[in-house]
Amino acid sequence: MERITLGIIGCGTISDVYFETATEFDCLEVVACADLATERAEAKADQYGCRVLPTDALLADPEVDVAVVLTPPSTHGDLLIRALENDTHAYTEKPLATSMTQGREIVRTAREKDLLVGSAPDTVLGSGLQTCRDVLEAGRIGDPVGAVASWATSGHEHWHPDPDFYYQEGGGPLFDMGPYYLTALVALLGPARAVAGTTTKATDERTITSEPRWGETIDVTVPTHETGTVTFENGTVGTVMMSFDVWETSVTGFEIYGTEGTLQLTNPNRFDGTPRVRVQGVDEVQEISVTRNQSRHQRGLGLLDLAYALTTDWHHRTSAALALHVLDIMTGIRDSGAENEYIELSSTLERPPAVPDDFPDP
Repeated sequence: MERITLGIIGCGTISDVYFETATEFDCLEVVACADLATERAEAKADQYGCRVLPTDALLADPEVDVAVVLTPPSTHGDLLIRALENDTHAYTEKPLATSMTQGREIVRTAREKDLLVGSAPDTVLGSGLQTCRDVLEAGRIGDPVGAVASWATSGHEHWHPDPDFYYQEGGGPLFDMGPYYLTALVALLGPARAVAGTTTKATDERTITSEPRWGETIDVTVPTHETGTVTFENGTVGTVMMSFDVWETSVTGFEIYGTEGTLQLTNPNRFDGTPRVRVQGVDEVQEISVTRNQSRHQRGLGLLDLAYALTTDWHHRTSAALALHVLDIMTGIRDSGAENEYIELSSTLERPPAVPDDFPDP
């Protein structure tokens, strides 16, 4: 398969897994990296054997096929658009953008330029969630009726060395963790058509209790406790709760309820996991055997998905269209809470096909 060259923008902690994923597959190669902190880029370049470039130069470099955006969420949209304007394909960490206006511009520009944009989360490509899809399509729990996606923590300022961006534009629990759960639900159930939501925040500032900035305070400009109801086009109704304001809970979970049983989904923040099913007429919960081949890779598998789509007739599964629809759901929940009204979504998409059992093939 033709080799795809990558330029990584943002050389923080998450970048290592992208650099390392590229070394696992002959069709991927990181040729350049950039970071506002030049010393971080230089350290990654020394470690992984690539060039250091300023961001503008990387975006315009003809040797870079795909710009990989690993910067704070508020910068994603601008960097993706700049990459596309330089005729460069792109891939970004979640979310795609911080507004639907910018998200639509990304998709429109990519279409006009005949370029591809991919977006995390790519865990929907993993063996855990793909096995969940197999269970649903086999009719093990009947027709889906409802779903629950619940995740909560007391906040990232207790462990992250630089947690500011979690509480600024593009942050908050829904934009941070929501993409994992909502992308999985859309991949499993198909597109949504409407949402309703309520949001709040516990405080206007947070105190960092992690090193090296222990004791500093940061402003909170986004909701930190977010709940929503998502109505899917197939009639399934999902309940979503994402929070940075919960110290302890026993109700976190990720499940789909059907007319004939319940499917306990795998952790959407991971590629692996074992689905569990409780079906009508059977007292015990049953573990589902996982035989797929997508459990060993952590983050960056979406780059392979993009590379396949660029060089073969492969269907691009972690596409900008999927990320835009998830963004529509998230912004809809926030808009619903702010405006106190039901929100009909403006986007839709065709559900991506299932991943072949043997993907990935190094």
